[in-house]
Amino acid sequence: MSRNSITGKTVLIAGGAKNLGGLLARDFAEQGAKAVAIHYNSDATQAAAAETVAAIKAAGAEAVAFQADLTRAAAMEKLFADTIAAVGHPDIAINTVGMVLKKPMADITEAEFDQMSAVNAKSAFFFLKEAGKAVNDNGKICTLVTSLLGAYTPFYAAYEGMKAPVEHFTRAASKELGARGISVTAIGPGPMDTPFFYPAEEAEAQAYHKNAAALSPFTKTGLTDIHDIVPWIRFLVSDGWWMTGQTILVNGGYTTK
Repeated sequence: MSRNSITGKTVLIAGGAKNLGGLLARDFAEQGAKAVAIHYNSDATQAAAAETVAAIKAAGAEAVAFQADLTRAAAMEKLFADTIAAVGHPDIAINTVGMVLKKPMADITEAEFDQMSAVNAKSAFFFLKEAGKAVNDNGKICTLVTSLLGAYTPFYAAYEGMKAPVEHFTRAASKELGARGISVTAIGPGPMDTPFFYPAEEAEAQAYHKNAAALSPFTKTGLTDIHDIVPWIRFLVSDGWWMTGQTILVNGGYTTK
């Protein structure tokens, strides 16, 4: 088994039931992963998680699903413990968990701020903490952030602001885990054509985002297609192992930094 090949590896994906996480789970199974563990947050996602588990198994890999609220450190610790008990220590750990809030700073409540902090920053920190303890030597860790990290824009203070720390968590983790051959990266997609995008944006903003990327005219919707993000993550957790400590914006020219 090659150190950097996906073949024969065990994968854990937080937020792996549907959308980009679900597509990644299926892709890893098709790439020859031995086992894929997926996490999902709510009862509303249970059916999607079951469908993804079935697809993983159909592709020839072991599959398990765990439900948890990963804004609690104890739940994150349990997710990794349950994964290890079910399929072994992961070689690849990917965190796609996130939540969008578009709102003027003047209107953001303390409860909303705390929720955004918990979902986007706290969960990412404790994911990296537990992944660092659980992932096998020469493993790979990747976290989903946002291309708004390269934007100068209003209304996303709580969302972008709570994704920004993940860039620094990634740097620190890469330094701390590098001696074990573990690569740690973050991917920042542009606005993605998923059900998460549309409720957060009014019609005028949707039209803007669909035309904001340099390559928007060459896509179906003008938005980032999750199928275009999968190869980047696949690369970073395999042959792209030499890339570590970096946050990469993959967005067709939506933002840059």
